[in-house]
Amino acid sequence: MSSFSTTTNSIFSLLKEAIAGKEVQVTSGSIKKAIFLLAVPMILEMCMESIFALVDIAFVSQVSTNAVATIGLTESVITLVYAVAVGLSMAATAVVARRVGEKKYAEANTAAVQVIILGVAVSILVSLLGGFYPKEILQLMGAEADLVAEGYRYTQILFAGNATIMLLFLINAIFRGAGNASMAMWTLVLSNGLNIILDPIFIFGWGPIPEYGVGGAAIATTIGRGSAVLFQLYILFFGATRIQLALSDFVLNLKVMWNLVKVSLGGIGQFLIGTSSWIFLMRIMSEFGSEVLAGYTISIRVMMFTLMPAWGMSNAAATLVGQNLGAGQPDRAEISVWKTGRYNAWFMAIISLVYLFFAETIIRLFSDAPDVLHYGSLSLQIVGAGYVFYAYGMTVTNAFNGAGDTRTPTIINFFCFWIFQLPFAYAAALLFDWGPKGVFWAITLAEVLIAVIAIVWFRKGNWKRTVV
Repeated sequence: MSSFSTTTNSIFSLLKEAIAGKEVQVTSGSIKKAIFLLAVPMILEMCMESIFALVDIAFVSQVSTNAVATIGLTESVITLVYAVAVGLSMAATAVVARRVGEKKYAEANTAAVQVIILGVAVSILVSLLGGFYPKEILQLMGAEADLVAEGYRYTQILFAGNATIMLLFLINAIFRGAGNASMAMWTLVLSNGLNIILDPIFIFGWGPIPEYGVGGAAIATTIGRGSAVLFQLYILFFGATRIQLALSDFVLNLKVMWNLVKVSLGGIGQFLIGTSSWIFLMRIMSEFGSEVLAGYTISIRVMMFTLMPAWGMSNAAATLVGQNLGAGQPDRAEISVWKTGRYNAWFMAIISLVYLFFAETIIRLFSDAPDVLHYGSLSLQIVGAGYVFYAYGMTVTNAFNGAGDTRTPTIINFFCFWIFQLPFAYAAALLFDWGPKGVFWAITLAEVLIAVIAIVWFRKGNWKRTVV
């Protein structure tokens, strides 16, 4: 009994340390402990992002089926913004982690500033596009006239406020690269906490605030994320962290910026390939009507709730690889990846079983419309069947990115998504009359293929020699 008590106290002590808001030492000591201290806040961070997605759907589903479909179509397009944000964040994590591993903290600061400047510049261009052409964006995605009329404000507001999305991604990537994953977690706690409070107020109206419908979800999201960005900037300027900025640091450094752009191009490329594939899959799904599209959208949001924690765990591999390569310890970096992948696979195997047996129960929490329920459940079961493969695939892919080798995952994504997934989905769903099931199987098989190829490539070890 005393042994059990000691173990329990040890676990709680580690949990407290993991979420305390301090940088983690990952280049020495126990690898298991380093994974735990990085992965716990990263998993919680991704859970916050997943909760945000589910809360939006839960409230918006009370407005109309068209409102849910609007979110699905809009976010399929705005993932292009995420592509740039994620690509730049991969570069930020890789470069900051490498500089921290080398103990060159001033150079880490410089890299952080250049990433923020790049993010702001890109977000301004996106704001102009979405602010002026929200209806055209929805029409391009195949939305019917009544959906466009009801939902275009959501698209307009979300695009206009995309700077909050961009900076939230980038600054959290800086924190993670520095080994301060818990600060990234607390940022999303703030963002999503505000979103949960503000969603019903702006969607349904309250007191002097009118009812904005689905557009209110975009207002709540922008306010929540914007507040979190202000918190991030406060920590960067005044917090006791390895990355400590001052206003005088905000000057262009074209050499460092170009290095970040080169590293990020692979990250942007791999994400653009993946997200553009999702856009085309959403376009195929729109051929089957709003209810089927809504079921698919709900299932994707539910899956994100479980994929995000797994992604958070795999993010730990990126920081471990970056800092250990910077410290000249490539073998320790590789061991860290395999251990992280194994823990991730166990988690995803459990979730796969939950979807297999409880898919309909889960989807019914959001809607009981027959087609929404049927196809949402089917999506969870078929896509969830490959979750163990996804666990290793995303861990190894993030390891490449953490090393600064963003080119390799780009090549893998190009082959698996564009050469395999899209043709298979189109042929299966529309030519061979599999319907939505053709899209679901295309997703599963493509992700399995990514995992197999990534593992084979990782074992070659070329990533260990990447210079950033």
